[in-house]
Amino acid sequence: MSIFGEVLSWFADPAHWEGSFGIPARLWEHVQMSVLATLAAAALALPVGIVLGHYGRGGNLAMNVSNVGRAVPSFAILVFAVQLFGIGAVPAFIALVALAVPPIITNAYVGMRDVDPELREAARGLGMREHVQVLRIEMPVALPVIMAGIRTAGVQVVATATLAAVVAWGGLGRYIVDGFAQRDFPQIFAGAILVAGLAFVAELGLAGLQWLATPKPMRGRLLRTDATFKEAFG
Repeated sequence: MSIFGEVLSWFADPAHWEGSFGIPARLWEHVQMSVLATLAAAALALPVGIVLGHYGRGGNLAMNVSNVGRAVPSFAILVFAVQLFGIGAVPAFIALVALAVPPIITNAYVGMRDVDPELREAARGLGMREHVQVLRIEMPVALPVIMAGIRTAGVQVVATATLAAVVAWGGLGRYIVDGFAQRDFPQIFAGAILVAGLAFVAELGLAGLQWLATPKPMRGRLLRTDATFKEAFG
């Protein structure tokens, strides 16, 4: 039997769909960790990126954070976190949050900086307080770019959460790690397919959320998000 047939047989086995080690349970663990890590990263990064972008300062900081985030492997962060907290969910969570912060903070900064200065001047001319100006004028305009950062971070987290299995946590990565340990290649391929499928679903879901969260007059900007980022950080 070919490897593809063996993978299909693996998925067809009812034992792989039941209990705490079954696909639904592993999938739920993976989704939980991914969602919590992305939300935590957004809570940390969005205020920083929005404030820096609003005042037009800290561009070098935002760019350096993004570059460091790309340069430092998540596995290195995971190893360091294990030394501090031991094995389990905590080091995996820390590594995923660290992975998600750079694109969120960078896109928040770029989105806020891209707001037309005339809109800010008009808001000030109307006597708007600064926090009202940020919430009602600047953030709706910046939202397409901000949501693009969250979308990028979320998909990266879903794909990278497989590393959590290395430190004895669950998720879909268990099929890959356990498959290597047992030389069970159908299980490895099945785990990879599941992770890829979940990442694809996350991409579609976050793209839909980005579309819904963006005010209707601003939805055309979704097509220009990448161009805005490249122009700002070249």
